[in-house]
Amino acid sequence: MKFTRTLLASALVALLAACSNGAQDAAQDAQKSADQAQQAASQAADQAQKAAASATTAAAPASTAAPAAAPASTAAAAPAAASTAAANAMKSAAPASSSKGN
Repeated sequence: MKFTRTLLASALVALLAACSNGAQDAAQDAQKSADQAQQAASQAADQAQKAAASATTAAAPASTAAPAAAPASTAAAAPAAASTAAANAMKSAAPASSSKGN
């Protein structure tokens, strides 16, 4: 009986030692993965900052060019509005002249 208990205790200790080594390896692997993920996130944040900085510098000239483009767009809209008004006037005059002829 004492021999069986000793043998069982030895087997239990050996099993726990084997499991703890596997758990330790898994923990080390998880730590490596976490370190790699943190490094990748840091690199992505750096790239995002650089992209935001370049977008800000690119947007500055565009915002100064926008007021200059506004007068051109309003100047182009004026003839279009005049031609629309002329077309509307012609449409309204057309039925009146055709009714005179009948």
